[in-house]
This record gives sequence, structure tokens and C-alpha cells, in this order.
Amino acid sequence: MMRLQGKTALITGAARGIGRAFAARYIEEGAQVAIGDIDIERAKATAAEIGAMAVEMDVTSQASIDTAVSQTIEGLGHIDILINNAAIFTAAPLTEITRDDYARVFDINVAGPLFTMQAVAKHMIARGQGGKIINMASQAGRRGEALVGVYCASKAAVISLTQSAGLNLIEHGINVNAIAPGVVDGEHWDGVDGFFAKYENKAPGQKKREVGAAVPFGRMGTADDLTGMAVFLASDDATYVVAQTYNVDGGNWMS
Repeated sequence: MMRLQGKTALITGAARGIGRAFAARYIEEGAQVAIGDIDIERAKATAAEIGAMAVEMDVTSQASIDTAVSQTIEGLGHIDILINNAAIFTAAPLTEITRDDYARVFDINVAGPLFTMQAVAKHMIARGQGGKIINMASQAGRRGEALVGVYCASKAAVISLTQSAGLNLIEHGINVNAIAPGVVDGEHWDGVDGFFAKYENKAPGQKKREVGAAVPFGRMGTADDLTGMAVFLASDDATYVVAQTYNVDGGNWMS
């Protein structure tokens, strides 16, 4: 049985990586999907590959958010599910953090989900049939890391925002929850590994091997490891689940 039959979803940052895996799995589960991404050409290519639609979306721009939401509604009829997946990573010692880097990370990782939630929630409330919103947090939002202060703080803010939004929107039948992945393999890890190679004097690839070996499950996660939780939280099975953040991290963090 397809668990999302007849549902429609907007997924941000879905042209590649985790977002792409969510989009592909949702389509397998019967949903129609709009891939929102700042890289519209890659979004179009991904959409063509998996049978989705693509909308250009810069989550730092309210006009872009509003346009992408409107285009999704025009193309798919309505939005039942939103996944706030778009995010960036940064790392630096505390003494080297810049205001520009801080502002960019919080603009994408915190303001992006907030104002995309706002735009979609307005549509869901007006439609009167509720909905499901899933924010992407991180194990980094559960505790600090010596070199990852800004990113950790941004993901802690996502967890807090999920709680507040969840308590606020459930009166409209809109469930807001989050997923906190651990270390997930993929092309983004080249950049993450590069930060640690620079600041911890590690050889390229060394940090990636170390964090993978440290996962209790025995390996780094994959994007596909996260899709089951994303389907559950978007399904009718999660109707009584409100304002929660679920760890999907191979045992890295217990809460």
C-alpha cells in the first residue's frame, strides 16, 4: 500500500542528496512532489528523472519562497506536506567566526524554514484540511561541537522552532515535527571533510572515516536511511505526533 497516495509535497533543497531521496521515496509512496531548489537546472534534471515538478526557490528571499509556493499550488493543486530540507554547513574556531558566515547560515538554516513554514501554513490553514510539516534538524542541534558553533546553533534553533510551530499550528490540524540525522554520506561531506582537514590538520577523507567508525550502527548513514521517517511523519500514522524531533542517526545520540 502506498502511504502517501493522493498527497502533494513541496521539498526544499531537493535537487540532490537527502532532499532528492525524500522526493523519490514520496513519489514511490504515491505523492506528487515539487522540488524546490536554488539550482533550477539541476532541479529540473532531477524532476525529469523521478517524475516530479521543479520550482526555483531561494529560501533567503521571501519573494522567491512565495513564488515557489504559488507555483507548487498551481502545478499540483495544493500542498499537503512540506519538508524544509535546504541548509548549509560551516565550521571554524570561535575566534575565526565571521558575522557574514553567521548571517548566511542562519538566513538559510533558520529563517528559511521559518518563513517557508509560514507561507505554506497560510495555505494549509486557508484550505482547512490540515497538513504535515517536517523540518530537518541534526544531531548537531542536540549538543555543541568545538569547531561547529554556528551550524550547531542553527540546528538547535530548528529544533526549538519545530516545537513552537508544532504547538501553534496543531490547532489547525497541521503537524510540525523534525528529523535529526547523524553523519550522512554524500557529496556534501566533501565540504565538511575539507573544514576538518583545515582546522584539525587531518588528511583528506580522514575525518569522514573517523566519524563513520564512531557510529554505533557501524557506518555513516545514507540518504535512504532517512526516508522511512520522512514517510511516517507525512502519513496519517503520525497524526497524533506533535512538535517532536526524531533522531535517525545509527545510535549517535540518545534523547
